[in-house]
Amino acid sequence: MSEAPGRHFVMTNITPENPNPSPTGRAALPGSERAAAAAVRPAATPAPSDAQIEATVVLRRREPLPESVVRGAPLSRDEFTARYGADPADLDAVTAALAAHGVAVASADLGSRRVRVAGTRAALESAFGTSLEWAESAAPGGEMVAHWHRTGELSLPADLDGVVTAVLGLDSRPQARANFRSATPHSVSTSYSPVELGTAYRFPAGTDGSGRTVAIIELGGGFEASDLETYFSGIGVTSPQVTAVGVDGAANQPGGDPNGADGEVALDIEVIGALAPGASIVVYFAPNTDAGFVDAVAQAAHASPTPDAISISWGQSEDQWTAQARQSMDDAFSDAVTLGITVTVAAGDDGSSDRQTDGKPHVDFPAASPHALACGGTRLELDASGAITAETVWNDGSGGGATGGGVSDTFPLPDWQAPADVPDAAGGRSGRGVPDVAAVAAPETGYKVRVDGQDTVIGGTSAVAPLWAALVARLVEASGQPMGLAQKLLYTGAQKGVAPTGFRDITSGSNGVYTAQPGWDACTGLGSPDGEALLVRVKG
Repeated sequence: MSEAPGRHFVMTNITPENPNPSPTGRAALPGSERAAAAAVRPAATPAPSDAQIEATVVLRRREPLPESVVRGAPLSRDEFTARYGADPADLDAVTAALAAHGVAVASADLGSRRVRVAGTRAALESAFGTSLEWAESAAPGGEMVAHWHRTGELSLPADLDGVVTAVLGLDSRPQARANFRSATPHSVSTSYSPVELGTAYRFPAGTDGSGRTVAIIELGGGFEASDLETYFSGIGVTSPQVTAVGVDGAANQPGGDPNGADGEVALDIEVIGALAPGASIVVYFAPNTDAGFVDAVAQAAHASPTPDAISISWGQSEDQWTAQARQSMDDAFSDAVTLGITVTVAAGDDGSSDRQTDGKPHVDFPAASPHALACGGTRLELDASGAITAETVWNDGSGGGATGGGVSDTFPLPDWQAPADVPDAAGGRSGRGVPDVAAVAAPETGYKVRVDGQDTVIGGTSAVAPLWAALVARLVEASGQPMGLAQKLLYTGAQKGVAPTGFRDITSGSNGVYTAQPGWDACTGLGSPDGEALLVRVKG
């Protein structure tokens, strides 16, 4: 583990010859290896000696969840839990084993297989074979943040080997950043209300999302009801029903900074609310940790009523996640899709590098999950009638932001994406291509929003995920059919150099390594939507 100047992090029982010890009667937890956080150093203020630490333990399924079931007819929550949730006997075993170390179970959900546990630092170190330090490090957005920190591999009591698939949140470093870009006043050439974009992208006429539910995942910030009322009144839209739900102790907490997380929250709610004002919007606020992120998605997926879409505008490079966290998130997405939910995820705002400095291309996660509808970004120009005159890849150059996209080094190429001619990843290995779809994201042709009492313009692929979530809600409303894994429909008819019906093919621009071309590309996927044409396909 890297050491900060003047500070020695003591790792219990760690030696150069045995960096990840597995004491007698214990089993290593696969995928739990964690590297030191960026720029880690001792925290300026020590943690209380009696601090209670919480973590999320993920249990195995009763039986494996086949991909054929994920893509099949949606299951009810009760049927899903009975077949693919956790076994109560496994929960009992975990409860007993952790109690022996002084760790208590605070809550459990068999459907999502999550167990929330709490204990002292010493108890959790004993239970999971690690050493926790109170430190601060550089978050994905660059700011320094204090958090619990660990490195190396976790271990479990031997009788939990295979029962527990992940332990998240012991290291509480920030896991993701919001993929939005605030426009500077001098850079805005034009801006659009979401209503104008719904017209340009031909969202199905006669629909407004009535009877549908859209969930939003937020890892910080908050909203003021007065801002929403002013905003929707100003664009002539009836204010939607918006409900805030706290996860793992987080809550709707607007911070008064429109350029911070509040901007993300406002953007997400206002885009969905303007494009699907008849839908119920549920905003899940969670801590920005791997546990908080997974818990929020899982809670939204297993909520009642089941949402039609989950919109996510947070992420970071897939190689900055532990394997267990990636798998747990993808599993939560699998749950969602099996329940009939479409998960829309921003593809990132830092081009093909995804803000990594090794000179290689990287994709953002969780957009790289094969069970997410990854959303890339464009620059859009409309004429006086509101019709599209030009649409190209969003790329504002170094420091200005560009749509994420590329080929995953972690997830293999899904069979439904194979006809789209995705290029090979590094080393000649095939991988999941990102993004799947696109819409306007360039801040200089961005979205009119209101945040913290200010009217402003925001862009980024953060805006594209809620736009597509709203479109999904309206397609479900019009067709009466949940979309679930939308890709199985959207990619039908795709082939090399040819985008399927329902998309405006984007063929100009690049995001760094990758260049737009006819058909699918690693900048804008299949293209931006033609909602009316997509509805025809959805209805079959």
